[in-house]
Amino acid sequence: MDPVSLVKLAKGLTIALGDWMPALAVGLIGFKAMESIGRNPEASGKIFVPMLLGMAFAEAIAIYALVVAFTL
Repeated sequence: MDPVSLVKLAKGLTIALGDWMPALAVGLIGFKAMESIGRNPEASGKIFVPMLLGMAFAEAIAIYALVVAFTL
């Protein structure tokens, strides 16, 4: 394989693997937050802010993977 193909393969794998787990994490965070709000609607105010923070941190990991792919 030529070096250009290897770089393209590395970029593709970086994005694919670097976005798979954060996407799963965001889905699980939202799922569990909605489940807990459904069980206890009065706690929605206490659940909402930590849910958003968790999603933001998970999305930051995906952005790091994108930055790494661009630097390759």
